[in-house]
Amino acid sequence: MMRMPGWRRFEVVSGEWRICLACTRWIAGTAVLHLFRGISRIGDGMVWYALMFGIAALGGSQGRQAALHMALVGILAATLYRLLKRWTRRPRPFRSHEGIVAHIAPLDEYSFPSGHTLHAVSFSLVAIAWYPSLLPVLLPLSLLIAISRVVLGLHYPSDVIVAMLIGTTLAEGSIAIML
Repeated sequence: MMRMPGWRRFEVVSGEWRICLACTRWIAGTAVLHLFRGISRIGDGMVWYALMFGIAALGGSQGRQAALHMALVGILAATLYRLLKRWTRRPRPFRSHEGIVAHIAPLDEYSFPSGHTLHAVSFSLVAIAWYPSLLPVLLPLSLLIAISRVVLGLHYPSDVIVAMLIGTTLAEGSIAIML
């Protein structure tokens, strides 16, 4: 009997690949596909850089502190994300399972954790800690970015859930220190 690699065994046992397959089938050829592509591209980073710039430019001394806080958390998140990707080397769903389609090109090779989700959650929570009025915009945006990564065939649900937990931990830890 041939042994499956660790991630493959987890995917077969957890069945989360079926969620990815269902999403691929649901989204194919719909207008929703274009919506989630756009949301995913928003999560590529430019919206976070623009938010930091806007906060720094318009928020005075507090805005500069908030933008610096976001930047530091972003650097920590990117470092952790890259280390975890290299260490875990989890293949993306579309590479591991026939029928799952990548509806947008990935920015890197591996799936775990979702960098888009990790950054969306960590940046949003830090920004909301400084400016609570941003919650109605940033919370739905972060959730849509996370969902888009699964719907587009780029991540398993567990990649996104763990990224949310990591992003929350980084943000909350930094908020406890900075504020």
